[in-house]
Formats: sequence, C-alpha cells, structure tokens
Amino acid sequence: MERKIEEFKRLLDIMDELREKCPWDKKQTLESLRKLTIEETYELGDAILQNDLQEIKKELGDILLHIVFYAKIGDEKGAFDIGDVLEGINEKLVYRHPHIFGDVDVDGSADKVAENWEALKLKEKGGNKRVLEGVPAAMPALVKANRIQEKVRGVGFDWEYKEQVWDKVKEEVDELSVEINKADKDKMEAEFGDLLFAVVNAARLYDIDPEAALERTNIKFMKRFNYLESKTLLQGKSLHDMSLAEMDEIWEEAKKEE
Repeated sequence: MERKIEEFKRLLDIMDELREKCPWDKKQTLESLRKLTIEETYELGDAILQNDLQEIKKELGDILLHIVFYAKIGDEKGAFDIGDVLEGINEKLVYRHPHIFGDVDVDGSADKVAENWEALKLKEKGGNKRVLEGVPAAMPALVKANRIQEKVRGVGFDWEYKEQVWDKVKEEVDELSVEINKADKDKMEAEFGDLLFAVVNAARLYDIDPEAALERTNIKFMKRFNYLESKTLLQGKSLHDMSLAEMDEIWEEAKKEE
C-alpha cells in the first residue's frame, strides 16, 4: 500500500512540475484534453479486447494521467482538486453499496445490486433525478442503447421473461420488411433503428455486451478479408478482377486458418 501511495504522490508532483514548466502542458485546457481522453479510452478498450495485460496497464496509466490533469486544472480554477475527486467517488461508492456498508440484503444477486444502484441514483439530487439522466448525448449509439436499457431495467421496465424479446425482434424484422417493400428510405431507417434496439435488448438479456460482440465480429471479418487480400496479391491478382466465387473460395480458406 505504501508504494502505491508513494507512486500516486509522485504522479501528482510530476503533474505540478509539468504544468509549471512544460509549454505543451501549460497550454492544455479541459476542452483540449477531451478528445485525447476519448482516444485513450478507446485504446484501453482495444487492449481489453485483445486481453493484452501489459497494454492494459499502460493504457490505464495514460487515463490516470488525464484524471490527474483534469483535477490539476480544476484546482487552478478553484473549483476542485484531486482530493475532492477521490472524496466524491469514495462517498458515492459507500452510499451506493448499502449491502456492503449498510444493512441492505441483496441475497448475493448481482442483478439486485444493479437495480439498487439505479434506485439510489434516482434518490440523489433531492429525488428529482430522472431515470435516463446521465446518459451522455455523445455516447456511441450502440453503447447508448445498451445503457438506456440497463437504466430502465433498474426501475422494473423490462421483459418478464427474456425469451419474450425474440417476438419483439421478429416483429421489428417484419415491420422493416414492410417499409423496404414500400421503398420509403426515412421509414426504413426508423424501422432499422427499432430492429437494432431490439437486438441490443436481446444481447443484454442474455448477458452479452453488444459492443464487444460486434467488435469481435469486426476483428474476425478484418482478419479474414486481410487474408483474402494478401492471398490474392501473392497470386498476382487484383480483387477488382476476381469473381465473387473466387473470393469466396479464399474466404473459406481464411476461416479454416482460424
């Protein structure tokens, strides 16, 4: 524990010195750091998907640096410092885990913990907090859909049985088919959105992270397509000159290589 505290203090001291002496660090603002923080978060996400523990460690360090940087700027503005940040999250964790730090019984259920967490959030700010407050507007749509569904589940707005979701998925497929036949682009887009929302809902109900599932397929597709392209180049051919049947043959080879 002592080493952890010492290293954290060292980071704070380094940040103080950089903010005072480094031209680049002195120039940064909350706004200028924002896009860099988003990039670092995606890089951490990539490392997690690759299960690269050393890279995860590195990316966590980058994100921790950003947290300290934001807190330093907050301190300079007289708004908050790193102590306030830490105190705030500590108090929140204790308050939202009454089954650990209080006398609430959740019977060892992670789902009940999540439901209680959302219920406690609604009690904050004088009880005027709305269920879907806090869902970032800039959050990617797929992730946002999943988060919206998690939040409304916390107040009991969910399917009684998870198997029921498949009827909804089929219903949305049928409604999309109707609009496709009408060739109405605007309504097709709307129904396609409904279908995607229903599929995300199904993923959640079966404890699957839709973002991770889709990214897994993205990576798999890219790997297979790169194999196809490399094999084609080795044969002195161009993908533009190949038939779909020829490409499918190499695609099947790529699948066997996995």
